[in-house]
Amino acid sequence: MTNSITKMPMPNLSRRTFLGAVGMATLAGGSTFILNPASASEGIGSALDIRGHVNRSQNKVENRLKRGAPIHNNDLISAGNDGFAELALGADTRILMGADTEVLIDAFLADQGGTLELISGQMVFDRPEGLSKIDLTLRTTFGQIGVRGTKFFCGVNRGTYAVFVEHGLVEVKAGKTLQKVGAGQGVDIAGDSKTRSLFGGEISSVKQWGKGRIEEAYRSAGLLME
Repeated sequence: MTNSITKMPMPNLSRRTFLGAVGMATLAGGSTFILNPASASEGIGSALDIRGHVNRSQNKVENRLKRGAPIHNNDLISAGNDGFAELALGADTRILMGADTEVLIDAFLADQGGTLELISGQMVFDRPEGLSKIDLTLRTTFGQIGVRGTKFFCGVNRGTYAVFVEHGLVEVKAGKTLQKVGAGQGVDIAGDSKTRSLFGGEISSVKQWGKGRIEEAYRSAGLLME
């Protein structure tokens, strides 16, 4: 899929409560990422675009995130209900965050990968095709996603947690199920009917997503397909 995207105003999305962090896991490529402690205080990227209220927290200190500000490991980036953030990690990787979204940059090293945590909301991970692949784990409220250099959406869509891959390959693991999702495909993670929670269910079969649903998902992360 080669659709281009442009930014648009954020919809007003309701904030969800984070249900608990998922433990560190083996990455999709079979290796475990270890951050060099010396790099933890160094800038790993920058805020390319900020709209509305977006805050950054680290070591119990919170401040407004402004365009051009450096991004560090262990930064918790929080977009408000009118917020949007486009973050650069390294030279080639972007994270796009919609309204009411929180992302923890747990540990990231350019051209190698690392660990991110989507605490709430919707995001798009974007790394162009043709570049060297990186190993990355995205922790979420439902489970984890193993990434090998790709572009994908992750967040609530049509009443369930959903993952859509534009290009590349991800491994989605929730409960006892695991699905490999390729280009143009998506999966839904059903809620837990016993607790009436949005999370806790198993992964659907892999399906091709239509243009309408793709646009809807991207729009919730602040993007619109042309």
